[in-house]
Amino acid sequence: MLRRLLAEFLGTGLLVAVVVGSGIAAQRLWPDDVGLQLLQNSTATVLGLAVLILLFGPVSGAHFNPVVSLAGWWLGRRTGDGLTPAELAAYVAAQCLGGIGGALLANTMFEVGAGTAATERGGTGLLVGEVVATAGLVLLVFALARTGRGALSAPAVGAYIGAAYWFTSSTSFANPAVTVGRMFSDTFAGVAPSSVPGFVAAQLVGGAVGVLLVLVLYPDAGRAADAVVVPHPEPTHARA
Repeated sequence: MLRRLLAEFLGTGLLVAVVVGSGIAAQRLWPDDVGLQLLQNSTATVLGLAVLILLFGPVSGAHFNPVVSLAGWWLGRRTGDGLTPAELAAYVAAQCLGGIGGALLANTMFEVGAGTAATERGGTGLLVGEVVATAGLVLLVFALARTGRGALSAPAVGAYIGAAYWFTSSTSFANPAVTVGRMFSDTFAGVAPSSVPGFVAAQLVGGAVGVLLVLVLYPDAGRAADAVVVPHPEPTHARA
C-alpha cells in the first residue's frame, strides 16, 4: 500500500508540475499569444500524462484523480472490487498532497515567488465545462477497463484530456487534486482559491454523471474496478 500511495503522490505531483511548468514556459516564450500558450500547455500535458500513466500505472493504477478513485470505490463496492473506504481516503490524501507539491516544484524550477493564484475562474459555462470534462474522463477509463483495453489508457486518456483542453470552456481541469495544486501557483495555469470550491463541486457532479453513464452502458463495470486506470497488482486486502 505504501508503494501505491507513493506512486499516486508522485504521479499526481509530476502531472501538476507538467501542467504548471509548461504553462509558465509557454507564457514566457510567447507572452502575447494566449492561443499558442494553450497549445503548448495542452501538448505538454498530453505527452506528460501518457508517460506518467505508463510509469506508475502498474503500481497504483495511475488514478492521479480523486474522482476516478471515488468512482472506482463506488462501482466496485458491491462486488468487493476496487478500493476499500480506507484505501480511498489514503489515495485522495496522497493525490491532493502530490498536487500541491507539484505546483510548488514548478514554482521552484521557474523561480516563481510563493503565493496563491489570483486568476478567477468561474461562471456557469466554465462549471458546465468541468462537468462534461470529468464525466467523459470517468466514462472513458471504465469503458477501457471493462472491455479489457486498459493497455490503451495512456494514449487514450492523454488524447481525451488534450482534446478537452480545447472543446470545454474550462480547459478541462477534471481533477480535484490538480485543481487544488494549481491554486498554489500564480501563473498561467493557476486558479484563485475562491474558484476552487465551484470547480471541485462541478467535478464531483461530472464524476456522478460519468458513473451513471458507465452503469447504463456497462452494467457490470464494477468488476473491472481493480483495473482502473490500468491493470495493477491485487490490492492488499484479499478478495473472496
